[in-house]
Amino acid sequence: MAQSVIPVVDSVPAPRDGGVSFTPSCRDLLELLLAVSDGRCGQGRDHPVAVVLALVAAATVAGSKGYTAMTGWVADVSAEVLDSLYQRVGARPAGRPSRSTIWRVCTDTDADVLDAVIAEWTATQHARSCVDTPTQLRLDGKTVRGAVDHDGDQLHLMSALVGPPRSGAASVIVAQAPTDGAKTSEPATARALLETLDLRGVTVTADALHTVKATADLIHQQGGEFVLPVKQNRQALFDALNTLPWADTPIACHDPDSGHGRSTRRTIRVLPAPPDLPFPHVNQVWLIERYATDNASGQQSAAAQLGVASHTPDRASPAELAAYNRGHWAIESLHFIHDTCHHEDQSTVRTRSGPRVLASLRNLANNALRLAGRPDITEATRWAARNMTRPFTILGLTS
Repeated sequence: MAQSVIPVVDSVPAPRDGGVSFTPSCRDLLELLLAVSDGRCGQGRDHPVAVVLALVAAATVAGSKGYTAMTGWVADVSAEVLDSLYQRVGARPAGRPSRSTIWRVCTDTDADVLDAVIAEWTATQHARSCVDTPTQLRLDGKTVRGAVDHDGDQLHLMSALVGPPRSGAASVIVAQAPTDGAKTSEPATARALLETLDLRGVTVTADALHTVKATADLIHQQGGEFVLPVKQNRQALFDALNTLPWADTPIACHDPDSGHGRSTRRTIRVLPAPPDLPFPHVNQVWLIERYATDNASGQQSAAAQLGVASHTPDRASPAELAAYNRGHWAIESLHFIHDTCHHEDQSTVRTRSGPRVLASLRNLANNALRLAGRPDITEATRWAARNMTRPFTILGLTS
């Protein structure tokens, strides 16, 4: 079936005072960063926000995890590279920004505009590198556990990861937005993200929290498809699926796998959607069963999951539905990378926009490394850190 890479539909939102708007045709990251403001008047400012954010982004690609580490890394950037960045935004070269300048820019940056800029740049780069690739969009939220605001609430971010099914290597974050801190607000935040995306030819997956009618309606209206699990938090829908004749339905395909000290076999059974199903736009329903055996102890476990899909049988076979379901876990592996490589949960950055801005720049760094053909983010970060020019080249910041 026809597939497309997800572009951002709308241009970057209007920045706060001091920002510079841009047209969607602008694809250079440094130019895009001109749209971002930290709320201060530009008059008399030595270090433009765009330059500081570009330097912090490059430092993040190289593995810097906090303001002190970023300042130290920026101190080693050559004068030639620094001068080029300043000159390209029409500013006089002013040397290296201090730690206080980096802190002030990151904590006061308009995070909504920065996320839109990163989404615009990522979507463009992804479209160039992944032409005609089957596309899956995974939705999931993550709590930045070390980031607590003045009310004691933790930062919770909803992300949209796009890429081919069952492949995390070419997957990138194309949208991110904060929730109000409560997990129950995730579906509304997810719908706000989906409204900004072109979903034609795209299959959306998420966890069972997002199996709601409003989300299914929106995906359908945006031209997309969905593959969603069903649990008992949607009791009527779960009961309707659970009473179907699964025992009499043959296994459509099975997928054996081994790794992490266990052998796993996954099977899927698929039926046409019942006409009275209490959920919109469903054409197929499925049951996935997983059987795992611990290689050392021989202990066995089994799990089952029910779900719905909007695809007609000619648009997604049982094997493809199973691939979408399994491929959703690519976003969970991305959360793992943020925690193990970037130590996100250990970060104690808490001031104003700082936690969200640094989380956004970590997304940008991971996206850039994957699009550069470096899917192992931990090793890619070490590789980028060994040469000061590599982070700037990966981000397209070299003139």
